[in-house]
Amino acid sequence: MNRITIHRTWLYCTAICIILSACKTTKKTTTAPPVTTVKEKPVEEKKEEAPKPEVKPPFNVPAFAQEVKRDRYNVAIFVPLYLDSLFITGDELPGRQMPRFVVPGLEFYEGAQLALDTLQKQGYKLNVFVYDSKARGNDPSTLVRTKQLEAMDLIIGSVTPPEIQILSDFAKQKQINFVSATYPNDAGITGNPFYLIANSTLKTHCNAIQNYVQKAFANKNILVFKRASTLENMIASDIKESYTNSTLPTKSRIREVVWNENTPDDEIAQYLLTDRPNICIITALDEPGSKTIVRKLSTQMSKYPVQIFGMPTWDVMKFKEPEFDGMSIYYSSPYFVDKNSPFNKYVGDYFRKNYRINPSDNALKGFEFTYYFIKLMGKDGIYFNKDINDSPYKVFTNFNFQPIYLQQQDSLSQPSYFENQQIYIIQKGDSADFKMQ
Repeated sequence: MNRITIHRTWLYCTAICIILSACKTTKKTTTAPPVTTVKEKPVEEKKEEAPKPEVKPPFNVPAFAQEVKRDRYNVAIFVPLYLDSLFITGDELPGRQMPRFVVPGLEFYEGAQLALDTLQKQGYKLNVFVYDSKARGNDPSTLVRTKQLEAMDLIIGSVTPPEIQILSDFAKQKQINFVSATYPNDAGITGNPFYLIANSTLKTHCNAIQNYVQKAFANKNILVFKRASTLENMIASDIKESYTNSTLPTKSRIREVVWNENTPDDEIAQYLLTDRPNICIITALDEPGSKTIVRKLSTQMSKYPVQIFGMPTWDVMKFKEPEFDGMSIYYSSPYFVDKNSPFNKYVGDYFRKNYRINPSDNALKGFEFTYYFIKLMGKDGIYFNKDINDSPYKVFTNFNFQPIYLQQQDSLSQPSYFENQQIYIIQKGDSADFKMQ
């Protein structure tokens, strides 16, 4: 049986596979046609063949045109485990409970570990190195400086800045793919086509929400509720930019409403209409602010039809208070787990059997990204980019990675990075959330 070797930061083991490839060259010879001199006809010159059109590599990235397959792949997975903080005085875990700041990284790792066990059973040959991104002396910066990542074929990271910048720079230099699995931002990175953002940026969410409400409601009053902050001004600006760039044949104009905690209800009401749905897009990312403005809108429900659309951070918020009963509340998300999917049952059964809990969202992401990208690499080699959305290995999510060009694009431009632009619109439910069509 094929074996997957797991290398954790605390084991300090390495295994490198080297593939030797042979190249063959062939030499063609041609014989010149004889020259006829009987009638002293001029010698016909050989016609020059028209030059063949140059075939550009995918996305103008030469590496993406290569097919590089190996018998055994090296994969690095970075997660924030904070082992140095947990085991300061020895091998004993202080206290009786795991600190909350450790849980997300640990859950991601547990999901990734299940994916690796599954791939092992399927015969995949891998050397997997799991690194604690917060470990002193074994952080990404140190690993890059000491050349411990030189042999990697793929990097998957549930990481944040500055680790993202370090790993992105390394991936660009070595021309290997780096999947940023959970951070919803480009981290200021540009000019790196080997950088893949799986957790879509806020700008992409704003575009998806704006397009959805324009198409989903025939006659509507679209309002963007924002507070006077730099971040919420930016979000509102992205929504307006999406409206301006939209090519829909018909679209309704968007009005902004600036509010704060002291804004009276009657001031909110003056923006609402009675004869059509009032589409209220909320730019607040924090739970207190989000619930404050939704609570203000709930007082208008008896007079005005209101539909609430929130940001991706709303996925973990619970609107269970009595004043929210009967409200239609939606949010956007790049992830959606179908509870009836075979993989959801498979992962759920494993976690309930081994941990006596249901898998968290972080555990599901750890499983999905590890399984999906290693399967894709096994099929197409380390440069799977041109077929990244055509993989038959869907787990939970329909990925839609698209090249993002932050500079003016021309025929020779390379992407600034790739971003997953598959956004789902989810409706909050009493017991479960529902994906809208």
